[in-house]
Amino acid sequence: MSTYLICIALLGFLCLSLGFHVSMARAKVGAMYGGDADPDSALYKAQRAHGNTIEYAPILALLIFALGQTEQASWVVWTMMLATFFRYLIVVGILLPQTMAKPNPMRFLGALGTYISGLVLVAALVIQATSG
Repeated sequence: MSTYLICIALLGFLCLSLGFHVSMARAKVGAMYGGDADPDSALYKAQRAHGNTIEYAPILALLIFALGQTEQASWVVWTMMLATFFRYLIVVGILLPQTMAKPNPMRFLGALGTYISGLVLVAALVIQATSG
């Protein structure tokens, strides 16, 4: 099984499905562009979930792809899966709560996990690049 390809596919699916979700939310409220910054608004939450995903998923997918080109230690493969999981967790933490105005553990863990797993993937790539 190509774990790295599945992670990339899941990140791609997340980006595209959230883009569609924003389009549907826009249609529902009749907003062709923009939107208010109301932390309780379904459109605002959809836009933030999509925007946040677009900020991080592409670089994670690129790191995962680069690392996936060679055999990796199990900790690297697990980090790829965790990075993907954390991107989904933050989306759930943005979309499901009533408001974005209050701290949310899923959003916090998703963000923290993204930073940590992303940096670990960067380190793994640097190690790979300098060890051979």
